[in-house]
Amino acid sequence: MPPLPKKKTPASKQGMRRQHIKLDAVAVSECPECHEMKPTHVACPNCGKYDGRQVINKD
Repeated sequence: MPPLPKKKTPASKQGMRRQHIKLDAVAVSECPECHEMKPTHVACPNCGKYDGRQVINKD
């Protein structure tokens, strides 16, 4: 059997160990066609264009 921990790990020590596990804010940029904010490297949900081309049909 493997050895067991002798004492409970404090929450601060546990948090220091897990400080790289976090959510990052989504990067947004302005669409050059309709000037709405959209996630980067994604087709604009408002006008349907990406990199100057129409990729989603918006009527």
